[in-house]
Amino acid sequence: MMLKPLSLQSPSRCASRISTSLLSRVFCSRNHPPLIDNKVETVFGIVTSSTSSKNMKESLKSSGVFLSNDLIDKVLKRARFSHGNPLQALEFFNYCGNRKGFYHTPFALDTMLYILGRSRKLDDIWDVLIDIKRKDRSLISSRTMQVVLARIAKVCSVRQTVESFRKFKKLAPIFDTTCFNALLRTLCQEKSMSHARNVYHSLKREFRPNMQTFNILLSGWKSSEEAEGFFQEMREMGVKPDVISYNSLIDVYCKSREVENAYKIIDKMRDEDILPDVITYTSIIGGLGLIGQPDKARGILKEMKEYGCYPDVAAYNAAIRNYCIAKRLGDAYTLMDEMVSKGLSPNATTYNLFFRVFYWSNDLRSSWDLYQRMMHAGCLPCTQSCMFFIRLCRRQEKVEMALQMWNDMVDRGFGSYVLVSDVLFDLLCDLGKVVEAEKCFLQMVEKRHKPSNVSFRRIKVLMELAKNHEALENLSRKMAIFGHSMKVCESDDILVETPDLDSCPNFA
Repeated sequence: MMLKPLSLQSPSRCASRISTSLLSRVFCSRNHPPLIDNKVETVFGIVTSSTSSKNMKESLKSSGVFLSNDLIDKVLKRARFSHGNPLQALEFFNYCGNRKGFYHTPFALDTMLYILGRSRKLDDIWDVLIDIKRKDRSLISSRTMQVVLARIAKVCSVRQTVESFRKFKKLAPIFDTTCFNALLRTLCQEKSMSHARNVYHSLKREFRPNMQTFNILLSGWKSSEEAEGFFQEMREMGVKPDVISYNSLIDVYCKSREVENAYKIIDKMRDEDILPDVITYTSIIGGLGLIGQPDKARGILKEMKEYGCYPDVAAYNAAIRNYCIAKRLGDAYTLMDEMVSKGLSPNATTYNLFFRVFYWSNDLRSSWDLYQRMMHAGCLPCTQSCMFFIRLCRRQEKVEMALQMWNDMVDRGFGSYVLVSDVLFDLLCDLGKVVEAEKCFLQMVEKRHKPSNVSFRRIKVLMELAKNHEALENLSRKMAIFGHSMKVCESDDILVETPDLDSCPNFA
């Protein structure tokens, strides 16, 4: 049901054993794809609305829905993206896993661990892994390890992350270089490249580094000298570089504006019968842009074809970015049209390059035309594009355009509701648009996204001035869903805010 503003109302996984295989087929055989989405919503609703473990089990049994591996995977995926109560999802996971003869899929395990890790339920993570080890140890893979370590690395030190990595030695069926690589990749993504390299040097005698190890560590270098030194170590250990290794080195040279050195590496690759790929050329295009040669970079697109390597969207985006930096939008648009003529569809990154230019040039009309073209093409904007556009609307006080994009966001599900709504509510409140502000607020709550406290206070002041007390009480009740209680003092019509001290949202 849609929430209507009061101000608008009148006052599978199968194991190797034969018995397990047969049981898994039984569990998977009753899945009906056309009805799966309705069943997912039914089960997800039971899980999230249950008040106790007993209540959930009884409701699941009485629902008549068969809990196949596919259904369970989709329910857990739904739980992951809904940001609901992780302990309810865990109850469901354990209930399904404890059924006689049932085995979770690797996807279900990794998703459950992700949900727990995001909520910092680290003890529960280890309990799940210990239980899985007893029942089906083969489910614990290097991917599982990376999921767990990534969540730990977000809130713990590098030392604690490495200690957690060592715990997997007693849990994982195989503890080898692949697992070591999972740790290094985690540190690169969640900590820093320097942390990953330090850990590499401290553990490389325990795990024999392979080509994947070096490819992980070669990415992200800022100094070409350091990258060259690490590249040399790779050769000394007898690991032969591949195209990914060379691409990492070329990328460092291009970002350091050492394009000539990058060209030398390409020649070296060809001498070793390693063909440059589209990523190689994309780095060169970006490097030429950094040294102010966008036309030469565009020529690379043609040169690629002569070597049998055809540009993809990322390569075109790199060339378009060069023209946008040079403020040659005509050439940038020509390249985008060329992309389309080659059968390539511009993506959100492509359009964002133009939104950025229009924002800094305060060109709302061009930004609006681009937005309409984008939506007509079926390409949804990224959050950054939405922010460029909504800030332009606020700057020029264009409510209709801002609301059009907001309604598109609500209908089609793109962009960050919280970030965009903060700017939108500022615009609406500045212009006294109380009805529109209330409607947008309720749309956001219906999507289960919490408006920021700053936005709520702005709307609160606006409604107080308009004496819309009934609508204000309604919004207060809606905010209570997110653990934020509000109460109205009828004696003096002052809204008193009483925040839930257990929740500490971070609002920019």
